[in-house]
This record gives sequence, structure tokens and C-alpha cells, in this order.
Amino acid sequence: MSKVSNMEALVIREYPDKVLRKKCVPVEKITKSEKELFEKMLFTMRHFSGIGLAAPQIGVPERLIVADIGDRVVKLANPEIIKANGADKMVEGCLSVPDIGVDIERSYEVAIKGLNEKGENVEIRANGLLARVLQHEIDHLSGRLIIDYMKFFEKVRFKIKKKRGTYTNL
Repeated sequence: MSKVSNMEALVIREYPDKVLRKKCVPVEKITKSEKELFEKMLFTMRHFSGIGLAAPQIGVPERLIVADIGDRVVKLANPEIIKANGADKMVEGCLSVPDIGVDIERSYEVAIKGLNEKGENVEIRANGLLARVLQHEIDHLSGRLIIDYMKFFEKVRFKIKKKRGTYTNL
């Protein structure tokens, strides 16, 4: 616990930072470096009151995500959705696109495979909010952001106002 108390939050990259649009590279194996990065990501996510974070959001173009909605912490490398069922719609926010909410339809239940922090192949089943968070973070690994779900004219309006620095939530 003392390690965490000395930790500082990392800088969250914000749109239009180019790293957010990169396709992330797979992690070959979980080493001490990845374990430390998982902890720093989790600390940073919590520091900024997030419930999920992907490595590109802190400038690292690798396939790593963390999530914590309160009932369990998920740390995954190379996460891949292998099954998805149902549909659910909800307004999502994102630490990399602050001050906006986008109504997004996602699968209600998912099964995801990846490597856990011990380097073991795992399969995680999730539904509801955790399923949504995991899908959101996996989107980041492919360079996809919540603004990509906006309707055409909302997206145009967002980009114009973002350039002018006059953006406030839709």
C-alpha cells in the first residue's frame, strides 16, 4: 500500500492527441513492467474518478486495459471480445474526451479473453456496466473514441467547437 501512496497520477491524453487513434500493439508477455503499468493505470483512473482506462489514454500504444466499477478490478492484456449478447443504451463519458456524453448502444453481456496480470490466459464474463466499460476500453485499443458514435452533425458541431475552444456538452 505504501507504493500506491507515493504514486503520482499519469497524464491523460485528450482528443485530438494522435496516440488515441493508433491501433495498439499486442503485449507479448506480462513482465514486471506491465504489472507496474497496470498499477499506475489503476491509480490514474481512480485519481480522475474514472471506471476504466486503456493504455493509449496515458500515451502507451499497447493492448492493456483496467476497469473497476466497484465490485471487482479487471486488468487485461490483449483483451478480445469472443461473445456478445443483448443490447443496452446509455450515455458514456470518457477521460480522454472530457465534458461530453454520447448515447451509445453496446452489448449487454460479453465474454472477453486476454492475459491477466499474472500472464495467465483468462476468460471474463461481464454484463451491465462492467460489460459496457470493457467494450469502451477495448474500443480505445483500436483507436475508436466515443465521438465516433455521434451522429454526423453532432460530430461536426463537436469538432468545430473543440477547435474554437467553445465546446460544452451537447
